[in-house]
Amino acid sequence: MSAMLEELAATAASLVRDGLVRGAGGNVSAREGDTMWISPSGFSFLDAGPDDYPGVSISSGEVIRGTRRPSSEVLMHLAVYRRRPEVNAVMHTHPPVTIALTAAGHDLRPMFADFHVYLGSNVPHIPYVTVTTPELAAAVEAVVGDPAVKGIVLRNHGVITVGTGIKEAYFRTLAVEEQAVIQHAALQVGTPTFLSAEECARLDQLGSEAYRRELLARMKPGRSSK
Repeated sequence: MSAMLEELAATAASLVRDGLVRGAGGNVSAREGDTMWISPSGFSFLDAGPDDYPGVSISSGEVIRGTRRPSSEVLMHLAVYRRRPEVNAVMHTHPPVTIALTAAGHDLRPMFADFHVYLGSNVPHIPYVTVTTPELAAAVEAVVGDPAVKGIVLRNHGVITVGTGIKEAYFRTLAVEEQAVIQHAALQVGTPTFLSAEECARLDQLGSEAYRRELLARMKPGRSSK
């Protein structure tokens, strides 16, 4: 069995324990050559083992491995891999505070270093598009072609994060919801202060943050980035 597939299933289960998906919600995938391993439709991440993840040809879109039906968001995942050859993992989750805050009209912007370090300053927010449709895949494809995009907020729906590896996409998902929690808390007690463009540029110049980014891109499950 593919080590990548085992890592993907284990990380998906972590998303449930982190409170970023419920029930059979969300979907994750990883690229291995022309094969996209993707979570099976209708399964909780806690119930789906590596053997349940079907393999889909990125070039043709056909199921080439396994017997389970791919996630209903398979078109969205394929769109990302076809536009971004450096991306090897995609995670789509339903973080509750992110959904609530952005559905209320707020945009997530960096308030602390990790959000910018992991996601940069360009996190597009896409207006609601009906879930699982070709129209949603097209909307994602239209913004993910920018190599600076590492995460996307889908208003009234959820979040997509990408990475050169599974752990990188996972940590980016955690950073999105952490930003939403902090931003929401700040709104309850005052006016949030966001990092300026100059402050974000200084973070980009720090060798320590460049090291963290590089380390995260090649980390395996169960290890910290700090």
